[in-house]
Amino acid sequence: MHQALRTGVITQGRRLILSGNDAIVRGAIDVGARGYFGYPITPSTEIEEGAARYLLGMGGVFLQTEDEIAAIGAAIGASLAGLKVFTASSGPGISLKQELIGFAAITEVPLVIINVQRAGPSTGGPTDVGQSDVMQARWGTHGDHPIIVIAPNSPQECYEETIRAFNLSERYRMPVIILSDAKVGQMKEPAILPPLASIPIVNRRKPVGSPRDYEPFGLTEDGVPPLAGFGDGFRAHFTGLYHGRNGLPTKDPAMVDEQLRRIHAKLETAEAKADILKTEEFVTDDADVVVVAFGITSRAAKDAVILARQAGIRAGLLRPITLWPSDEVTILRVLGRAKKVIVPELNLGQYGLEIDRLAGHLSPKPQVVGINKVDTALISPADILREIKI
Repeated sequence: MHQALRTGVITQGRRLILSGNDAIVRGAIDVGARGYFGYPITPSTEIEEGAARYLLGMGGVFLQTEDEIAAIGAAIGASLAGLKVFTASSGPGISLKQELIGFAAITEVPLVIINVQRAGPSTGGPTDVGQSDVMQARWGTHGDHPIIVIAPNSPQECYEETIRAFNLSERYRMPVIILSDAKVGQMKEPAILPPLASIPIVNRRKPVGSPRDYEPFGLTEDGVPPLAGFGDGFRAHFTGLYHGRNGLPTKDPAMVDEQLRRIHAKLETAEAKADILKTEEFVTDDADVVVVAFGITSRAAKDAVILARQAGIRAGLLRPITLWPSDEVTILRVLGRAKKVIVPELNLGQYGLEIDRLAGHLSPKPQVVGINKVDTALISPADILREIKI
């Protein structure tokens, strides 16, 4: 299956110098993605270029569409036909994709969406870094909808978390967003790609039994119905309208309630939470001051914590790799020992709102302080260390 890659196009089991964007493409291909649909936009364009370079030489599908809406629409259609697919963009393009992100959520379409964030709002700074799409990633489309958002902080993690994003998307039949940023996407660092045989690959569950009995939105023990691809011989209907277990539109209040609650509940089981939630803790066991940071800013935060420890200050870092849904149990456990919580981010306090909300469940509530930059410059270790020392 990967002979084209074995010839040196993509090298496995070696230490390579990769950008975050290139690592995402390699991770997608290694986990079995064979379809990319996109529209070029800075600073994510290298993902599209890489997808074109690799997929077309190995029998995959690459399509540069006329706009962002067409790109995600084509990706959804290809996924429903049975292809493992991804699309990439940045803030303005992600805004355009929102209606169809909602469609993918309610129709439970496996799909990976990469947002290489830049400074916003609107056109903003196309070549400047930002982290201001945190709330958009969770709440950008209307209505109650589940979504998984993953925030890598290095090219190595871009590779590994892309593999995890596809596996989660396929296992739980839902869109997953990789929330990268301009610095993580375009920086180059050493990364190690494991042998292909060692990569865990999850594929969507297919229906068995009579096509007559197939329910694309039926009830199952884990809340995730099997998904037949178009052409597999099973009848399926997909609509953004409220629908019943057979996929056909319904106005039955009980069925509407059942379906909406089911697509949320499938992420709430203990097994799902263990699978989805991922958080790094760095010297938090005795931390009086906890820095909560994600993406590119978490790298400066770790340096600041190390410097604080060297100065005799009990500081620690909590880094949500799964940004949404929140790892509430871990966050509350770590924050419950802290007197002060610092949330540095390249926006005006978006993830800080979530941390402050969770801190409100604690008694006494720790002080929650934001370090917020929107001038296109990165937050430095010195910026964070200064607040740690106050």
